[in-house]
Amino acid sequence: MKTALITGATSGIGKATAELLANQGYRIIVCGRRKDVLEQVKKELSKLTETFSLNFDVRNLAEVENAISSLPENWKNIDVLINNAGNAHGLEPLSEGKTDDWDAMIDGNVKGLLYVSKMIIPGMKERKSGHIVNISSVAARQTYANGVVYCASKRAVDVISEGMRLELTEFGIKVTNIQPGAVETDFSKIRFKGDEERAKTVYAGYEPLKAEDIADAIAYCVNAPSHVTISDLTIYPSAQSEPRTIHRKV
Repeated sequence: MKTALITGATSGIGKATAELLANQGYRIIVCGRRKDVLEQVKKELSKLTETFSLNFDVRNLAEVENAISSLPENWKNIDVLINNAGNAHGLEPLSEGKTDDWDAMIDGNVKGLLYVSKMIIPGMKERKSGHIVNISSVAARQTYANGVVYCASKRAVDVISEGMRLELTEFGIKVTNIQPGAVETDFSKIRFKGDEERAKTVYAGYEPLKAEDIADAIAYCVNAPSHVTISDLTIYPSAQSEPRTIHRKV
């Protein structure tokens, strides 16, 4: 039975992926910052498969190192790492942006991914097997005004994924970079500081992707035959033609 470690597993894409892989027979390590929610997710998943939880913030290197190092011996061999934790904060031009927002995005989307990966990769290299899935965004493909730092952080994920592939393929480790378009999760609510009405406008007038759609794509990639690597996968809702353009009915 393979073991998958998923960051940002308490909601959205991370939780949907944990549920799907659990149903497919994976053992699951769910990771998240909100301890109460994390334990509830663990309880739900435990009805489907063996489940372990790690409570840490990917932005904090010491927490990452302590949490992953604390895994019991029978949970240390990670077959699949899904770097899903990330965030967007604010939608202002650079001249009006808040540096705390910039730090949160760069620390979570870039440095957090690196911190977790650095802890898991040595074991995969030693075993000469593994699969790393990084969740980027279509924002990496086309920068948009008022989202410069977020776009930059996701472009970094693309570059890191490419670099991982160059460094790890010889060790039998697959690397997949997934770029979702508009997905209806808590993403926009977080970006707009809890303003639910403003967040709803992001998904108005068309059918956005669901977290389960991205989970399906992740499962397809990690379950591909051993000789197949899905290196990059871009997923749009049918109403979205490119990162900045969504065709709405109203």
